[in-house]
Amino acid sequence: MHNSPTQAVVLAGGQGSRLRPYTDDRPKPMVEIPGTGTPIIGHQLSWLAAEGVTDAVISCGHLADVLQQWLDTTDLPLRVTTVVEDEPLGRGGGLKYAAAHLPHPDRPWYATNGDIWTRFSLREMAGFHAERDATATLALARPRIPWGAVETDTFGHITDFIEAPPSPYLINAGVYVFSASFQGLLPDRGDHERTTFPRLARERRLAGFPLPQGAYWRAIDTAKDLTEAARELAGAQGG
Repeated sequence: MHNSPTQAVVLAGGQGSRLRPYTDDRPKPMVEIPGTGTPIIGHQLSWLAAEGVTDAVISCGHLADVLQQWLDTTDLPLRVTTVVEDEPLGRGGGLKYAAAHLPHPDRPWYATNGDIWTRFSLREMAGFHAERDATATLALARPRIPWGAVETDTFGHITDFIEAPPSPYLINAGVYVFSASFQGLLPDRGDHERTTFPRLARERRLAGFPLPQGAYWRAIDTAKDLTEAARELAGAQGG
């Protein structure tokens, strides 16, 4: 039986320019999900804790003091360390810098982007990762396309309209399981998605865990995402 990771990195340094005016005075992960009174990062930390994580390293950037103040005044369900990059290191460099502050460098760890709001079994994903002996595993989501789709027959008659269909493509859902050795493969600067991930893929050491059917997943990128997340939440509570 493998042991699921108990440590995680949350990447919370984004500018969130597409979420203005919400992000004028706070970093993106500090934007509240309407109707919950809790910022995105609060939902994430409670999810991580529920999945067995005891230690989280939060990588801050834009308006880090607002995030730090919230962490200092909130009763958190796990131990949190914050790190701030003195200079921009890129996504891969930032991940490496944050991972250096994990309490157990010789053990696997989770990572999540700070603007993802999701619920699924991280333990199940860790099991999938261990079974494949992967160095890194990405959660894969099938987001809904924001437009209505049109189906036609071979002759060109429209046969159906489908409102916000699921994408035919899987995308990187922004949640990861990494083996202990992954940290050493990250660049000190730059983007690991252009270097480390393609290299691991060529070596068949990169796995993709499709989110289970019915798992909730949303990237909070725009004000529309916020209102839709709130509506989905209200529907789930009422349903």
